[in-house]
Amino acid sequence: MRSITPLAMLLWLAIPASAAPLTYDQALAQAEASAPSLAARAAQLGAARRAAQSATALPDPKLEVGIVGFPVSGPNAGNPAQDDFSSVRIGYEQDMPNAAKRRARATGAAATITTGEAALIAERRAVRLGAALAWIDLYFAQAKLAALDRVGQQVETLVATAPARLASGSARPAQAIAPLQARALLGDARAALVADAAKARAALRRWTGGDTDPGIAGTPPPAAVDAVALRAALPHLPELRAADAVNATAAAEVDVARAAKRPDWSWQVGYDRRNPQFGDMVSAGVKVELPFFARTRQDPLIAARELEAQGAQLGRAAVAREATAALDSDLAEHAMHHDRLMRARTALLPLAERRAALESTSYAAGSIDLATVLEAQVALAEARLDLLTREADVVRDAARLNLTYGSDDQ
Repeated sequence: MRSITPLAMLLWLAIPASAAPLTYDQALAQAEASAPSLAARAAQLGAARRAAQSATALPDPKLEVGIVGFPVSGPNAGNPAQDDFSSVRIGYEQDMPNAAKRRARATGAAATITTGEAALIAERRAVRLGAALAWIDLYFAQAKLAALDRVGQQVETLVATAPARLASGSARPAQAIAPLQARALLGDARAALVADAAKARAALRRWTGGDTDPGIAGTPPPAAVDAVALRAALPHLPELRAADAVNATAAAEVDVARAAKRPDWSWQVGYDRRNPQFGDMVSAGVKVELPFFARTRQDPLIAARELEAQGAQLGRAAVAREATAALDSDLAEHAMHHDRLMRARTALLPLAERRAALESTSYAAGSIDLATVLEAQVALAEARLDLLTREADVVRDAARLNLTYGSDDQ
């Protein structure tokens, strides 16, 4: 048994490992699991939930320590122990905001959490959609390369017959240029597809993470969409959830402004330590705010918050209209792309295949020149690539519709 030398081992370790091929569903799941942006949104949501825990908490209490009635003149000046009015006080005070204000703050904190949840859902959908489109682009770029290579083999078979025809005199010398032109056209198309595949692979690696270029496996997602289900899921869009949270926040601000017309209050207790011959004292009291100037303080603020709440409601209606219009537009584009795909499948590609077959038969019979049959083969390659392009458009539309407007479990 041959041993592996250290140099061979180092060279083997230096070769990057290829990533396991990913199916469409695996790519989406891996993108969701490895997205830093999702982790950031989750952290922000966790922060909002932690902050909400203090929304209804009472303010921190106040501790009072001091000297009361320190004499600065008279016979006991500078000697508080001999003065019957002097004492060392320790006190405790607690502010008590009114219950309506605390409830409104809790509502506002809940709305902030809803906003964070909507942002997390929106980011999740964006990550899954990015990975989906990258996977689809890579799949169809590879499919186009395979289709182009098949046509290229047919062209090379025809090109191989050119020297014999030129030698026999059945073809003009100028016809020797036709194979070179056909090769150049196919070469240009292949170079563009190779670049498209590289771009799609880079995009997929961006979404799925990892240090190696991922491969793909399996078939693309279904091209069909359920328009009724998508319309029914519109109210659950992250954008509308966020707009609902803005409405809730605005309503909470109105409640806070209205609660300002109700007095806050506080209570306090204190213990006064005096000279033993005079005796110690205990004090207690309550403070109540008096909103006497509501017309100039609270009422204008309430009116401003109510207008802001009205604006939030109108903003939510605008978002709903925009979402409905966007869905209708995307559905129309999907239908258009589907019609174009059906036309290519039933008419354009079959006609191109028929023409290429007829021209090949005529060329074999010697009734047409090489340039004509090569032109038909190039047209067939363009028709096959066009069919795949149209199919990619339909699949991309379906993925975008389902992942943008569908339920979160899609």
